[in-house]
Amino acid sequence: MTHSPSYDANAGVYDRLHTEVAARADRLWEVSLALHADPEYAFAEHRAAALLTGELEKAGFEVERGVAGMPTAFTGRSGYGRPAVALLLEYDALPGRGHACGHNLIAAAGLGAALALSAALDGSAGCVTAVGTPAEEGGGGKVLEVEAGVFDDVDAALMFHPGVYSWTRAPLTAQVQYRVAFHGRAAHPTGNPTEGVDALLALLELFNVLTALGRRLPAASHIQGIVTDGGKATNIIPEYAEGLFGLRAATTDSLEDLTGRLRASAEGVAQATGTRVEVERATLRYEHFRDSGPLSDRFAEHLSGAGIESTPPAPGVYLGSSDIGNVSTVVPAIHPFVAILDDGSDHTPEFAAAAASPRARDVLVAVTNALACTAADLLLDADFREKAWTLHRESGRRPYRDAAAGSAAAAISDG
Repeated sequence: MTHSPSYDANAGVYDRLHTEVAARADRLWEVSLALHADPEYAFAEHRAAALLTGELEKAGFEVERGVAGMPTAFTGRSGYGRPAVALLLEYDALPGRGHACGHNLIAAAGLGAALALSAALDGSAGCVTAVGTPAEEGGGGKVLEVEAGVFDDVDAALMFHPGVYSWTRAPLTAQVQYRVAFHGRAAHPTGNPTEGVDALLALLELFNVLTALGRRLPAASHIQGIVTDGGKATNIIPEYAEGLFGLRAATTDSLEDLTGRLRASAEGVAQATGTRVEVERATLRYEHFRDSGPLSDRFAEHLSGAGIESTPPAPGVYLGSSDIGNVSTVVPAIHPFVAILDDGSDHTPEFAAAAASPRARDVLVAVTNALACTAADLLLDADFREKAWTLHRESGRRPYRDAAAGSAAAAISDG
């Protein structure tokens, strides 16, 4: 294949990185398996954070714990100043399914790339930061870190995600959840039924309206809801009913439009049923992911050296949402998928097993090398770095500031 111009120029660096990764391969796999065998969940990944920060400190990284008000968030730095690159580590698991999203591999790969870079470049090329990012599966640790300025002084954020495809970039949607509560008036259904205002019927009517709305929504947009409070007794007309609704859309602007439609639908139902409605955001908002083409292409080039070929994502396919989207609003970022399983889906028992398989070990080594080499290109090649930043700025990406992020971080810290 045809290599990029800097490939030959940095060949000696790549050789050193490959040597460093090979020397750590067994330990990285041990770390990955330890995380896999001991799943922890959103904002409670204490043993995972301790394991990962311990590895960084043993290698001489300057570690800061409790980043952005989250006890299980951390940074580990080697070197100073700019240029600077961040390797992202995810390590939360899925309740009831363990590491069925493969975050054990994400953490080990980010750790390994950071350690290899620090050893091979010896701090002479800039700053290498390993960023521990809790609660990707629910909570949005990266959202809070963006708000806290963790990525303000870096030139790129790099990570990978295991999957059932090897795709150069991630078609990740914007996502948020809203709580909708209807207030009515309680009454006995046989004693004084005409005095009641049924809040549950209002909530059910909202589901009907949203079902009709769903037929007209653009691709990748949908609203999915559940009833979280439908009353207390069958012989009382409910005076209060509540639902939780998850909204997704291809872009953040489309998500804002979808939010407006949810509000308008809820207010219309309230007016029609004589109830009072409250619509409030229940989670931090995940922005859609903005891929850095130059960085993703370079990662794919390095990955191909290990015999893993990547393709663009299939048209019209979206793979959920992630808080890496918020990071991609402030710095060039990548989130390629690399297959560890050929059939099925993540968030399944089969994928959890694949995340500890021999194939996963091979992918871990290949991805760690590709992340480290891509990060080295960014640190060593000013033209490459500027290209990534130029395209990032030209795409009109703007910092996303979530008004709820500060209070959310405080609640996590106080809790």
